[in-house]
Amino acid sequence: MSFVEYSDFIQDGDVAIVYLGHDSLMPVKVQQGAQTQTRYGVIRHSTDLIGRRYGSKVTCSKGGWVHVLHPTPELWTVSLPHRTQILYTTDIATITMLLELKPGSVVCESGTGSGSLSHAILRTIAPTGHLHTVEFHQQRAEKAEEEFKEHRVDHLVTVRNQDVCKDGFGVTGVADAVFLDIPSPWEAVGHAEAAMKKQGGRLCSFSPCIEQVQRTCEALVNQGFEEISTVEVLLRVHDVRTVSLPLPDFGPEPDAAEKTPPASAPNHASITLKTTTPPREIPGHTGYLTFATKPRT
Repeated sequence: MSFVEYSDFIQDGDVAIVYLGHDSLMPVKVQQGAQTQTRYGVIRHSTDLIGRRYGSKVTCSKGGWVHVLHPTPELWTVSLPHRTQILYTTDIATITMLLELKPGSVVCESGTGSGSLSHAILRTIAPTGHLHTVEFHQQRAEKAEEEFKEHRVDHLVTVRNQDVCKDGFGVTGVADAVFLDIPSPWEAVGHAEAAMKKQGGRLCSFSPCIEQVQRTCEALVNQGFEEISTVEVLLRVHDVRTVSLPLPDFGPEPDAAEKTPPASAPNHASITLKTTTPPREIPGHTGYLTFATKPRT
């Protein structure tokens, strides 16, 4: 099992995602002889998981059942243990696209946090790219490094425990893209520029407050970045439902009026169709994504 390579069968040592319901998923470290408690009963790793295909329907001890899924960055985002606030798929997809990431890209990131974005980046840049991720908090850096090894992507990532605003990313002139998710990104813009290739590259900064965006944009201009833009991504998931609508009665055709006697009762014909309705409530503001381009030097 790897977050960047698909496997057909569950093996000892894998991290599997147990799907309990649409809004309830949990990651499980598969170990010979271990058990996992769920609201549907016990899952016995040796008999219920190891050797089974990913996607299998597993019956628990109380008779209920779950599905066991292969891990992906998207599933990890909605099931990971939170050490910090995280980025979700809506913002992650925009970041991945507008940073122009692809297999072989070299990316610098700060801070690592809970690793939600990190896993998506690793899946995108595999098998030949590399992620240099910096985390200020020592325990979070150590836990992230441990998870990368457990998820078998450690060969694609280097974790550094340091202050990116003072010490930079630990690399110079290698990055195709830089991502900043820190309280004062404007203090790291100079280090980001130094980490990027002379051929240029893309930068993204995530900030929840517009005042942070203003200061970051000023720093980007001072460092010679171009094509600076800020976006806010809001997701609206529409509900699909079946409705029945009455067909309008425009009366008989002019030519047929003389031949057809008037109907004794009104026509109540209707049509059934699928339609969508916008949600009554939508998730509000998460943060602003500021993008910029470092020109070729």
